[in-house]
Amino acid sequence: MTVEVECRAEPVAVEDVKKAAAAEEVKCEKEELKPKIVEKSSSYREESNFLSDLKDHEKKALNELKTKLEAAILENSIFTKKESPKKETAATAAPDEEKPSEETCEKKEESEVCEAETEKPAPEPVEKCEEPEAEDISIWGIPLLPSKGNESTNVVLLKFLRAREFKVNEAFEMLKKTLQWRKDFRADALLEEEFEPELGGAAYMSGVDGEGHPICYNIFGVVDEKTVATEEKRERFLRWRVQLMEKGVQKLDFKAGGVSSLLQINDLKNSPGASKKEVRAAVDKTVAVLQDNYPEFVAKNIFINVPFWYYAFHSLMSPFLTQRTRSKLVFARPSKVTETLLKYIPIQEIPIQYGGMKRENDFEFSNADGEATEVVIKAGATETIEIPTPEAGTTFIWDVTVLGWEVSYTEEFVPADENSYTMIVHKCKKMGTNEEAVRNTFKNNEAGKIAITVHNSSGKKKKLFYRYKIKKACF
Repeated sequence: MTVEVECRAEPVAVEDVKKAAAAEEVKCEKEELKPKIVEKSSSYREESNFLSDLKDHEKKALNELKTKLEAAILENSIFTKKESPKKETAATAAPDEEKPSEETCEKKEESEVCEAETEKPAPEPVEKCEEPEAEDISIWGIPLLPSKGNESTNVVLLKFLRAREFKVNEAFEMLKKTLQWRKDFRADALLEEEFEPELGGAAYMSGVDGEGHPICYNIFGVVDEKTVATEEKRERFLRWRVQLMEKGVQKLDFKAGGVSSLLQINDLKNSPGASKKEVRAAVDKTVAVLQDNYPEFVAKNIFINVPFWYYAFHSLMSPFLTQRTRSKLVFARPSKVTETLLKYIPIQEIPIQYGGMKRENDFEFSNADGEATEVVIKAGATETIEIPTPEAGTTFIWDVTVLGWEVSYTEEFVPADENSYTMIVHKCKKMGTNEEAVRNTFKNNEAGKIAITVHNSSGKKKKLFYRYKIKKACF
């Protein structure tokens, strides 16, 4: 739900959206007819945080920001100070309140106490919020006092500078507001909080991309009105989502050459429409909070299952976005989800529901098993994958997926002994476009091989991915 978008709000005519949507639909239909080979993105890298790679004006802005920050921290002017209650003086006392004269007081009986001489009860002590010492002011565990010379301080400050196009004063104000927000929101305590399990379906962290960025998935369609029905629930939703962001930040390396941002996948399938006002309000507020307080924490923002109207809306708003923001946005229609994700994420790290091999709580395969093998099947061709099984009593586990499927698929066990019979493990099946990755297991009683046969009867090239493991039986 972290959508880093900076733009000037302008009214958009409904007719313009309709025209843009129609034009986009024609364009997409034409592109659908063109055969495509999936290629990895060649320009997908974070901006360098090495001082030697910065341009002169960027270095100057960084030094100026460090100077302002150092002074503000040492002067204890980073946080907004709360005004203490004013003490009432003679000048501030109400004009209609008159002090009783001495003569009046003398007329009082000895047992009575003159009101003018009666002491007022002492005001209750006001709790003071302890400000952190200058050397202790930090963000995400990184000290902010520049004179401490921590390498990671530069990386953090560059995020705020880039978010404000290296305008020092604006970046400084953004940093101050973020520090104040974290203090008021108690962001540092979020990792210790527990939330309702049902919230976990709306967003989650899972795996890393090809560059090592942790991946955050935002599933907009699962947020219902019950989840955000009251102000208390909306606040819980916001704190839960910020907690997830904090968990993602924990996975980052704030070093000059390290990975210091996330890859974000935004699934717009069944996303809340204008009729679900409470849901839209909660989501919009969450997006705004993350955008304002986690600048440049998203390396790429990939939107999947995007409807045509969203393309149209984006095409109209694109001129108002900064170049840095535009370069991070990627959009994929429902039919192009796997193909798009594959440009950035290895197939074994893409969740199975998006055409990949990654299964929730998978105890069979892990990152230690390496990458899946890729095979290109030409149009009208047949490809057979062979998994050797030289020893009897061995259990085989494998995953196979074809990008876009629409192929015929068969699995067999072929014994090494020609006198033995071939066993069908998975009978021939015509696989549809929405099939998930196939996982199967087989334990052989004799030496041989597993033969996985895929026939591509379509007129397009197909990409097949597979991986397997062999488990020897324990005696």
